[in-house]
Order: sequence, then C-alpha cells, then structure tokens
Amino acid sequence: MPPAYDIVVAGAGPAGAAAARACAESGLSVLCIEEQGSIGYPVQCAGLLSLAAFDECAVSRRSIQNTVTGARVVSGAGHTLVIDAKIPKALVINRSMLDREMAEAAADAGTDFRLKTAVCGVVDNHVVTRGINGHEEFSFKILIAADGPRSTIARIYRMERAPVFLAGIQAEGKRDGDPRLVELYPDASPEFFGWVIPSGNGRVRVGLCGTELVPERFSAFVRRIGLRSDLHLVTGTIPLGVMPRTYGRHTLFIGDAAGFAKPTSGGGVYTGVRSACHAATVAIACCEHDTFSDMALAAYERRWQADIGRELALGYRLFLMRQHLSAETIDQMILTMSDPGIIDEIVKYGDMDRPGKVAGILMKKPALLRFLSPLLVSGIRSFL
Repeated sequence: MPPAYDIVVAGAGPAGAAAARACAESGLSVLCIEEQGSIGYPVQCAGLLSLAAFDECAVSRRSIQNTVTGARVVSGAGHTLVIDAKIPKALVINRSMLDREMAEAAADAGTDFRLKTAVCGVVDNHVVTRGINGHEEFSFKILIAADGPRSTIARIYRMERAPVFLAGIQAEGKRDGDPRLVELYPDASPEFFGWVIPSGNGRVRVGLCGTELVPERFSAFVRRIGLRSDLHLVTGTIPLGVMPRTYGRHTLFIGDAAGFAKPTSGGGVYTGVRSACHAATVAIACCEHDTFSDMALAAYERRWQADIGRELALGYRLFLMRQHLSAETIDQMILTMSDPGIIDEIVKYGDMDRPGKVAGILMKKPALLRFLSPLLVSGIRSFL
C-alpha cells in the first residue's frame, strides 16, 4: 500500500508552504512535494511585498532587504509622477530566504517534504511522482495544487486555465536612484510595464513582463535605465485571470496554479497565501467531517471569492483596459495625475493588494475619465 496522508500539497512556494503549515498545525498528516532540489530556487519573483503580504507569510524579518515608501512612474516622454507616502508601504525581500523560512515553519508543524520530486499523475486519490527516489505513489484525502502557473495537476485534470500568461525577465545590478521609491515604466512593455526595485546597498532589480518580444524589450530597457554589472538573470511566467473553477476531484487549486496573481502588478504572494488559508480551512473541515464531495469543496471557492474575488476581477478589467491605452494617453494621464489633490487621494486610499477603492475614486475624476473610451469606462463602472 502507498503511504497515506490526509493532505498532499504539490509545490513548496509561499502558497503551498502556508497551506501545508496550516493543515499540519491542525493535526492532519501532510506531505509537501517540490520538484526543485532546493526550496526557494530558482527565484521567479520581483520580491516586492506589501506590508500586509509580508505579514500573511508569518515569518521573521530576516528576509527584508529594503523598505519602500512610494513609487515614481516615468512615461515614454520622460514625464514623471511621484507618489511618496513618506512611511513604509512595501518591503523588498530575499525571496529564497522567505520561501525557505515558510517551508521550515511547515516542517516544524509536522509536514513531510519530498524534494526533487514532481507529480506526474493523479489516479483514484493517489498522486504518482517521479524524482530522486524514482517512481512513488502517495494517497490523499485532499490534494492542494500549488504547483505554479504551469500546473501539472491542472493539465492532468484538463482544467480550463487562466486566460492570459505573461513572460517576465529580471536582472539585478547596480544603479543610482532613490532607495525609497520603486520606479515604474509603462512604455517599457506595452501590455504591462517595466520596473526598477531598489534592493538596498546601491543595488536594484530591473525587469519587465509582456506577451511578446520580451527579451528584446528587456535588453532595450536595461540600456535605457543604465543598469551596471547585471547579475542573476531570471525568467518566469505570470498567469492573469483566475481559472473558471478552482476545485474538484478532491483537489483545491491555490496561488499561481489557480491564476491568483494580481493583474495590476503581477504579484502573487498575498493572494496566494490568502487562497492557501482558505484552502486549508476547507480541507481541515472536510477531513473532520469525512466528506470530500465537490459540494463540500465548493466552500473554498465561496471563501476566496468573498475575500479577494472582487479585487481580482476588477484588476483583470483594468489589465484589459491597459491594452487600449497608447503611450501618448499614458503620458497625458501621468501629467494629469500629478495634481497634488489626486496624489493625496492615491496616498490615502492606495493599497497594493486591494486597489479597487483607489481605482474607483480615480475613475470618477473627469480629468482622467476623458482619456478612456466610453466602452471601457462602462465596463469598469460595472465593477465599482
């Protein structure tokens, strides 16, 4: 007989580790499977977390490298919009260290780990793996799929996936700049944006995401912003738009595997860990009541919808709207938003993880509304 667990978690990133820890702390037997040989590698994240996102991870402050108070948005024409709250708003973290600490907390709670092991099949409440120990099977009552944007489990189940996938590239190097401000360059990648994140000690992380010509755009962007001695080039994939159904067959999909990345920024730690908490709550309840039907699992979808569903839906609408904004329009919007009154409202109501409130306020500003087509405006208003 294969080893039996209450919960099997596929993927040991922040979402998977958070789910594993919560389930293990409740007394369930938990196995976490990770295809990489070392947790936290390769790094596929910009490493910029809101204060709330960092708190959700429930770790020490050892991974923090820098504190950010605001952002500087630079248009293609060179106009800038500076939004500085003067107080900490985000943290630049060492993602490898964060991931390892979260996994260690899950292990301390009682989670078993299999590294260098990947799921290659799911049959009758058994996961089939291949890896350092050859082929193995593990039975489960609940499977939590936290296996990233290319989720093998979603493919095995033939689940409908996120509608958009962005490719990203990032490098780290030296560059002069204000260490308190993240820099955003909307024109660096017309579908999304480019970024410069100060990571401390005169170093920055420079990257961008898009749907096409990403390497060429990245090379041009690095030359433009003057990155020196670039190191540690990483690539990654960001899913935008939540998959239509995030549960079924004794399985719950969380984090990037479900498409929970924020469409406004591409960040996935906050939404991933929030989804992990909801998945763990439902998984624990199912095990306590010994019921694993789709009807029971549907509680997971209701929970995350009530928590982050509206923000994710609005963020995806904003992403779609972004595709219709020309560089000239964005430049004019940046000039308009430089109004001190508008900046004050952004500082007051802005939230990296839940941008719905400030988006609603800005969309009602006549000075900004005039840049948007009536069709797009009506689509956004339906979500406000």
